[in-house]
Amino acid sequence: MALNDDIDLLSSVQLFADIGEDKLRLIAFGAERRKFQAGQMLYRENTAADCAFVVADGRIELTRSGHNGRSVTVGTAGRGTLLGELAMVTAVERTMTAIAIDASEVIRINRPLFRRMLEEYPEIGDVVRGRIAAHLQALNQGLVRAGARFAD
Repeated sequence: MALNDDIDLLSSVQLFADIGEDKLRLIAFGAERRKFQAGQMLYRENTAADCAFVVADGRIELTRSGHNGRSVTVGTAGRGTLLGELAMVTAVERTMTAIAIDASEVIRINRPLFRRMLEEYPEIGDVVRGRIAAHLQALNQGLVRAGARFAD
């Protein structure tokens, strides 16, 4: 796929929406494309994460270990979905397992590449910080709503 196609895809990702095309070009140029066959695992729950993935093509099933030890599907990711964004910034463990449902392709953005972008363009850090804060606020609101359902 052409570099311009990768830039267009990255610009559709919410986290990168306000980052200029020239900076997205650097991310696209430094990122790595990977292909996965149906049933192939991108990553496993509770393993160290050193990168994020943007789904370029196909569908990815996201599962978590359930109370009985069986995997529970928590969602499906399609084109333009960013998986594991915190791993671009800091060392974290994967909170779920990601498996290609059908033949899929992703753009892998590793932590050193993204950190280099943050060092060279500090304004990107402000954009990322704002997006992550909004995600955390939404998560917190969801937890409050869920907690209210279990209150006496």
